[in-house]
Amino acid sequence: MAKIFKHRTDVPYFDYKDFKTLQRYVNVYGQIESRKKTGLNEMQQRRLARAIKRARHIALLPFVANN
Repeated sequence: MAKIFKHRTDVPYFDYKDFKTLQRYVNVYGQIESRKKTGLNEMQQRRLARAIKRARHIALLPFVANN
């Protein structure tokens, strides 16, 4: 399984208001990509998931894919 991104250890903070960046970490079905695909470490992946969930809650990102 190939990684989508190279190791992204330089990402200090995921902002839930920056939905364009967060969209890169969501697949076509609206699911959050796994650590294997994103290349993030455990703490970064948790911060990413929290930011995506906050963005979904205030309707910046959809909960499901638009078909």
